[in-house]
Amino acid sequence: MAGDATSLAEAIRLGRLSASEAMEAALAANGRWAELGAIVHLDPALGRAAAQEADARLRHLPGRGQTAPFLGVPSLAKDLGGPFGCLPVAAGSKMLERSGSVAEESDLAARLRGAGLCFFGLTTVPEMGLSLASEPAAGPVCRNPLATERTPGGSSGGAAAAVAAGIVAIAHATDAGGSTRVPAACCGLFGLKASRGAIAAGPSFGNHLGGIASELALCRSVRDLAAIFNAAAGRARGPFADPWLAPAPSGPLRIGLLLETGGEYPTETVRAEAVEEAARVLAAEGHRIVPMHWDAFAAGVATSGRALRDIIAVNLANFVVSAGLDAERAERLTQAFIRHGSRLEATALWATLDAAVHASHRVWSLFDRVDCILTPMLASAPLPLGAFPFDHDDINLQIRRMTAFAPLAALANVTGFPALTLPFGADAAGLPLPVQIMAPMGGDHLLLELAARLEMEGRWQHRFAVAGMQG
Repeated sequence: MAGDATSLAEAIRLGRLSASEAMEAALAANGRWAELGAIVHLDPALGRAAAQEADARLRHLPGRGQTAPFLGVPSLAKDLGGPFGCLPVAAGSKMLERSGSVAEESDLAARLRGAGLCFFGLTTVPEMGLSLASEPAAGPVCRNPLATERTPGGSSGGAAAAVAAGIVAIAHATDAGGSTRVPAACCGLFGLKASRGAIAAGPSFGNHLGGIASELALCRSVRDLAAIFNAAAGRARGPFADPWLAPAPSGPLRIGLLLETGGEYPTETVRAEAVEEAARVLAAEGHRIVPMHWDAFAAGVATSGRALRDIIAVNLANFVVSAGLDAERAERLTQAFIRHGSRLEATALWATLDAAVHASHRVWSLFDRVDCILTPMLASAPLPLGAFPFDHDDINLQIRRMTAFAPLAALANVTGFPALTLPFGADAAGLPLPVQIMAPMGGDHLLLELAARLEMEGRWQHRFAVAGMQG
């Protein structure tokens, strides 16, 4: 049995193994997968202490009754995003020293710990999250466990690799331009970019990014994703008002179907066919399929690319100054983003943000016709290592490369709408065929329900068992 975080938590709760045994299994699995490069910072003592605390809590539960959903389950935080206590983030960069000093723990980190997860390390990211691959010059290069010559995606590539390999069953992830969904798609996992404002973030809001970023987790099942979403969503305490999270509607849905992604960013036929097959499954359930065309999305995709470029560049330039960092220690492409951000005039940034607002309105208008939209997630199979080099200054080229790989990724970030990716089959090489579903603001539960229905088809099987679940 390959397993997921829910099944591992159940095994721990029922006493089939202890949280400490699960932690030792995860640490051993990391040793076996060392060449994968998934983990950049390891703290076995931290993980063992958390597991021992979980075991102590379990001993005092009468009849091993109801607990936090993932009590005792080993997990990993990402080397970027909301800080986790005792885990020193360096964002894949030589600009930051991985010292013992850690920022105040984020509300999200507290909620993930409250859900019972036991953290023991940080996962590999590209420098400052600026890529859909995870190959920082500071090291290590992260590989896809399903095809080690290919990328697991980025920027949550280390998290995806660790979960797909079974080192852990669930891992923290962030998404500012597809950074959760692209790695999920590369590695046969489930990933959700939640509605803007749904997930707790503060108190520092260091990963705010003007509202385009959202944090949650990479998972091996929809039930894991639903449980961690319920643990992390709501009462977020800003910076946005909590969205109303609508219950999944009953009755037939109008499902928009987009199969093509334009001549500039074409999607491979086999990947479009997986999306079409998912639509057939849902149509057989009585839902109405509404064909959609690229020209309804093209302008929003272009706007999203520019907004992603400008927002992350300005944020990065500000961070370098405020933190007193030496930009010359950054990789060449990162330095180019910093220069762009430091030189961008306020009026130009305002024009970018204004265009993003109009793009969001255009996406809202699409939902006048449909209840959700089914699209490709990746245009191709996971790319070979080295497909997103940092040895140049062309930040527009980097944005084009990322858009060509995942044409509809950044659109959800910039407009604020929820989007979920899941694997729905395998190609001839055994690599996942992912699909993406987008919903109106607050439609996260609808996405989870549709993903659960598609998951029931059993089109994708995890290749590696979760550590501690073998046999």
